[in-house]
Amino acid sequence: MNKLLAALIASLFAVSSFAASHVGAPMAAASGAKAEAKADTKTEKKAAKKKAAKKTAAKKSAAKASDTKS
Repeated sequence: MNKLLAALIASLFAVSSFAASHVGAPMAAASGAKAEAKADTKTEKKAAKKKAAKKTAAKKSAAKASDTKS
């Protein structure tokens, strides 16, 4: 009976120390996912700005071309 009780207490300490050493792991993973999502939105915003700039440049060049033909 004493060996069983000792094994139970030892496993309790082992599990509690393991849990205490890994407390921050889920939070770090969640913040990593948020940072990755932010990076995705930043790259999407940059791509949208570049696309808009290309459209305006194309419109300006088309307008200049039509002005020179007239």
